Amino acid sequence: MDRFQILNPAASLRWAVVAALLSFPAEAWSDDWPQFRGLKRDNVWRETGLLNSIPPEGLKIRWRQPSGPGWSSPAVAEGRVFLTDAELAKPDARERVRCFDAVTGEVLWSYAYDVAYPEWAFVPGQGGGPTPTPVVEAGRVFTVGANSRVHCLDAATGAVFWDYDPRQKYQVRDMQCRGSPLIDGDRLIAFIETKPGACVIALDKKSGKEIWRAVDERVSNSSPLIVEAGGERQLIVWTDDSVTSLDPVTGEPWWREPMTTSNNDSVPTPVFDKNRLLISGVMFELSTSEPTATMLWPGKDVAAPKRLLTNTGSPCLRGDHIYSAKLNGELVCLAAKTGEIIWRDTTITSRKGGAAIHLIPIDDASAFFLFTDQGNLIRAQLTPKGYQELGRALLIKPTTPFAGRDCAWAPPAFANRHVFVRNDNEILCASLAAEETAPRQ
Repeated sequence: MDRFQILNPAASLRWAVVAALLSFPAEAWSDDWPQFRGLKRDNVWRETGLLNSIPPEGLKIRWRQPSGPGWSSPAVAEGRVFLTDAELAKPDARERVRCFDAVTGEVLWSYAYDVAYPEWAFVPGQGGGPTPTPVVEAGRVFTVGANSRVHCLDAATGAVFWDYDPRQKYQVRDMQCRGSPLIDGDRLIAFIETKPGACVIALDKKSGKEIWRAVDERVSNSSPLIVEAGGERQLIVWTDDSVTSLDPVTGEPWWREPMTTSNNDSVPTPVFDKNRLLISGVMFELSTSEPTATMLWPGKDVAAPKRLLTNTGSPCLRGDHIYSAKLNGELVCLAAKTGEIIWRDTTITSRKGGAAIHLIPIDDASAFFLFTDQGNLIRAQLTPKGYQELGRALLIKPTTPFAGRDCAWAPPAFANRHVFVRNDNEILCASLAAEETAPRQ
């Protein structure tokens, strides 16, 4: 049974004012983080007035709220924070979409629905709970659950506009939906493996009806990205079998490069800059005259495991240089043209399996925030000359068991001079403002 509960009806009045402003261009809200990897899906935080270093006493925690398990990131839009999680009481499971006030942390509404999880999903650390991050647009929040069920909810109240359950029509594997959806025009595009025939699907964002399905391959943990190159808009998807470029309007392919990878490794989101497309540790050059691609490095003869930089986050491509975690917990800087390592640093996180370093550039400078699998938030400068740390603090406790230790794997969201982060037990908000202020509304 599905249910939703408005925990603060008066908040709807405030949202009505906000909704009237939603027709402004996206740039007007550049300090929001309304989807996975931010407003432009590039993980860049376009914000001013931030801390230049993290003080020894740590960060000011604004609020905390209990949370259930899940690896999705928070999404932040128009003064609200949206999070998906799960309630697990074996053999019963429910997935939830929850909405918090960004300033106070007050729970404004919660929507929940029953799900059928396999027995292994109840084991701590095995991924029980949703992984796709919500996307918020024009007063609606779109979510995808671990078993691929899609919801479109009223961002003000949690009321359901529509829901789409692919299991009613197709074969869908348990707990295999982990990539985060995106909005493109009138389409919600999701990475959902539906057999027979497809692992990418486009739904009408207003009605939930299918528009197209494409790419008959195994779904991965990566999330899709739309780029403009060769005179066309290209939807880039990294499956367990290939890197494929599609027309986002029709689902028809532009180009495909076979690239077999294990599901546990095909995690990074594609990153794009100046016609260079980086898929983990494989660099492509996209043509400027037509929708085609050429692999630049490391070469098709290199074994798949050696094509990986990281399997717990995404690299950062900035002009002629790449910054990325490696599987062993190192941070490296590479030449974008050749893939040659320029420098490496081993001081950022543990040198163990499951190591993660999420890289968040601040606008177009060399300033970065880094978030690690140990739950640390780091302020640093990254340049081709090296790594300079400007302070760190434990932001949230790692709670996901892995290889004899606990990890924090859900990437944070950054908005309104604050960071929003979750683990399997809680979500919290901490200030990153140079001057101590509450989150802007």
